[in-house]
This record gives sequence, structure tokens and C-alpha cells, in this order.
Amino acid sequence: MTAFFALATSLLWGLADFGGGLLTRRSPALTVVVVSQSIAALVLGVIVVATGGWSEAGPRLWFAVAAGLVGPVALLSFYKALALGPMGVVSPLATLSVAVPIGVGLVLGERPGLLQVAGIAVAVGGVVLAGGPQLGGAAVQRRTIGLTLVAALGFGTVFTLIAEASTTVTGLFLALFVQRVTNVAAGGATLYASARRGGAVLPASGFPWAALPALAFVGLADVAANGTYSVAAQHGPVTVAAVLASLYPVVTALAARGFLRERLRAVQAAGAGLALLGTLLLATG
Repeated sequence: MTAFFALATSLLWGLADFGGGLLTRRSPALTVVVVSQSIAALVLGVIVVATGGWSEAGPRLWFAVAAGLVGPVALLSFYKALALGPMGVVSPLATLSVAVPIGVGLVLGERPGLLQVAGIAVAVGGVVLAGGPQLGGAAVQRRTIGLTLVAALGFGTVFTLIAEASTTVTGLFLALFVQRVTNVAAGGATLYASARRGGAVLPASGFPWAALPALAFVGLADVAANGTYSVAAQHGPVTVAAVLASLYPVVTALAARGFLRERLRAVQAAGAGLALLGTLLLATG
């Protein structure tokens, strides 16, 4: 069950990142984040009311609030790093986010078996290679590296916090709703401050109404990924769930290949193969 839900997480996050990347080519990144998360919050609010999720309110919701505050910072740092530096460096480096939940799992006493340790090493190496690391070319700015590391730390922290935010299905819906409301509040405040300073809020053509279905997909896929990761982490070792969930860059690369006809470099194809091998080792270990 852990492997299934963690792999579902990587699929959903990979598709959400792909969709978000396309949308930010036409609209400001912060606007994409706020609108997509607002749609997700509305849907989750309906689900919480329908399932009686309010009865699950408790101290654990503070984990969801914290995840909602950290998430926008991580996303904006990631998008800024992508704008400043080569994706072939930024994307693989961001996968260091997996170190946070793995570290927490080890501190809490999890001890993966030898086969799982091998799977973790192979899968993480595969994910880095799948991003197509650029070993040559001009030096990357320190600011780009710093922003990417901030994003990685933020993503890993969200992984860990959302896994602690609930213990039941209805509680999970409530936790995800609280996280999204916090996301929107924090992102909206930042967007307002940016607008007051003269920053771009909307594309030149106005609000992208035609992109609403895509924005909804990005927001809901991200929510679903948080949910499946929480289930995976609660039903098995966090170390295994975190590594399998971190395979999303492979999904993003394959989506770009399928929809945008982007050719996979040899190093990316090799990385995808290693990630699959590492997944098999983890699942069988």
C-alpha cells in the first residue's frame, strides 16, 4: 500500500508541476499558485462539509497550517530559481527535498533493510539523472543555488508536516483544506504586496479565463498528491514513501516528451531507468 500511494503521489506531483510550468509561461507564477490553490480550497471545503470533517478538528491541524505557510515559499523559490538558472541544474538539485522526511524517519527510529537502502540510493540517483544535470557550461549563480536549496528544504518540510496533520480520511480532508486556505492567505498577501510595488499580477491580455480548467487541474492534482503521500507515510516507512514520492521529476520529463515532443537526453533516459529499478527494490524490500 505504501508503494502504491507513494507512486501515485509522484504521478500527481509530476503532472501538476508540468501543468504549472506551462501556465507560468503565460501568467505570473504567484498568480498561478494563488488561483490554483483557491480552486482547490473551494473543492476541499465542499468535501469537508459533506463528510463532516469539522469534527476532526484538533491540535494536529497546526501541522497543516505550518505546511500551508511553508508551501508558497518553497514554490516561489523554485520558480524563481528556474527563471534565473538552467533547469538541468535546478530540477535535480530540488530533489534533495527527499532528505528531510528520510532524516525525520531515521530520527524516529526507522531502519530500512539492506535492499531498501540500495533502492533509496538507486532511486535518488535516478531522479537526479532524470533531471538531465548539466555538468558543463557557465557557472550557476550562487543566488540560484540558494533559492533551489530553500525550495528543496521547503518541499521536504511540507512532505513531513502533511504526513503528521491527520490520522483519518475525514481528518485528512480537513487538514488539506486548512493547508490550502493558509496557502491562499499567504500567497494572496504576497500578491497584494507585489501589486502595490508595481509587480505584474495578470498577463497583458487580462485574467486567463480559458486557463481555468488547467489551473483547477494543477491545484487539485497537488492536493491529491498531498493526500496520497500522507496515506503512504502513515501505512509504511516514511523513508520508503518519501523516496518513491520524489520520483515526480521523471513524470514531468515524460510528460514533456509526450505533450511537447521534447526529446529525452541519454542521461535522462538512464535516470528514468535507474529510478524504476530503485522503485522495484523499494517495493520488494
